[in-house]
Amino acid sequence: MMKMWMKPMGSLLLAGTLLVGGAALPASFGVSQAHAAEVVAMNSINVVGNGEIKVTPDVAYVYLGVESTAGTAAAAQKQTAAVMSKLNTLLKTDWKIAAKDISTDQFYVSPNYTYSEKDGQKVKDYTSTHMLKVTYRDLSKIGQLLDAASDAGANRIQNVSFASENPDQYEEQAIAKAMTSANAKAAAIAKAAGRTLGAAVSISLNGADTPIVYAQYERSMATADQAAAPKTSIEPGEITVTAQLTVQYEMK
Repeated sequence: MMKMWMKPMGSLLLAGTLLVGGAALPASFGVSQAHAAEVVAMNSINVVGNGEIKVTPDVAYVYLGVESTAGTAAAAQKQTAAVMSKLNTLLKTDWKIAAKDISTDQFYVSPNYTYSEKDGQKVKDYTSTHMLKVTYRDLSKIGQLLDAASDAGANRIQNVSFASENPDQYEEQAIAKAMTSANAKAAAIAKAAGRTLGAAVSISLNGADTPIVYAQYERSMATADQAAAPKTSIEPGEITVTAQLTVQYEMK
């Protein structure tokens, strides 16, 4: 009878040993992982590199249009349409601006109200507004274009913005400068620590930006002689293209 019981007991002991060993493995393995992560952290450098370049704009976006007020919506819209027809002829014929570079930015007709205690709110008249977005590339003549549009009846000139039509090439240059900045910072840190800088193992782009520069149009109005009004001069200035990288390097 004892021989019959010994084999099961041996099997139980063996199973118990395996269970104990199996339970101990994850704890030991977790310690090893934590140690490995600490070693990796001690042998790496994380830096942020910034790059920027100055760019001369090559295109302007001009927002201009006509606003008319009349007793009825139809009358207001008719007045606006008449001036817009003249303005479109000026832009396309006199200034040789292609139709694809002229687009409607806003168009609406809205009522204007008056209020009194006796009558309450009543419609006074209507305002019709038609705004164009004009793309123009001869930046030296932007002021002249705005003055000509104003003379043709454009009474709403919201703003002028300057930009680059092909910003990707400049963003690439800014990114290259950001990488150079990151390399210099990481090399300085490694040298200060008495270590040698290794390869970049991780690079992430935090952002690349090509902004638009805005300019306001303000023309002095001549009361007696319109031809004597000062000519508008608008300078495009420069655009600052920026990029930022986060880079991780090995440190030997």
